[in-house]
Amino acid sequence: MLRPKGTALMRIWTGLFNLYGAAVLLFLVVPVLIIVPLSFNASAFLSYPLGGLSLRWYQAFFHSREWLSALGNSLLIAPLATILATVLGVLASIGLVRGEFRGKTVVMAIIVSPMIAPVVIVAVGMFFFFARLSLLNSYVGLVLAHAMLGVPFVVITVTAVLKNYDRNLSRAAASLGAPPWQVLRKVTLPLIAPGVFSGA
Repeated sequence: MLRPKGTALMRIWTGLFNLYGAAVLLFLVVPVLIIVPLSFNASAFLSYPLGGLSLRWYQAFFHSREWLSALGNSLLIAPLATILATVLGVLASIGLVRGEFRGKTVVMAIIVSPMIAPVVIVAVGMFFFFARLSLLNSYVGLVLAHAMLGVPFVVITVTAVLKNYDRNLSRAAASLGAPPWQVLRKVTLPLIAPGVFSGA
């Protein structure tokens, strides 16, 4: 049985696309995979080839008050910033996709501007703004700053998912008596969960 030419061409394009995706993934992952064996180097940390195997760098890390303090800060700030950025990003996405108002594109541009602007400019702006609010050198300031930098990623991924979301499902739930919060929690959020997790 002869197959249509379009099917064979589609399989070729799919194979090339998968090959390209694997190459990009390899390009992104290989530097991390190279660092892992270097962490067991007995000589200088970033020297290659390895001068023997040792746990000296891990010992230095876990015996350093400065590094452990930095690790503790990261383990505290990262989850809080992620949760805050995800909540704000999801709410902003829902408002931008479902809302009809003037200046929607301007609002979207402002929300994603931390992703586009150089980090140094964003940091200087936050420094002067947080100085007026007495948030410098505080965990609250760090969480807010990292959440602000994370919101654009959540907004972009959740907005993409919401554009393909069938709003008739929300209307059906509302017509059956579900209040808006219940519709959001039991219908909308489960269906857009992949975009939310990806953004988070």
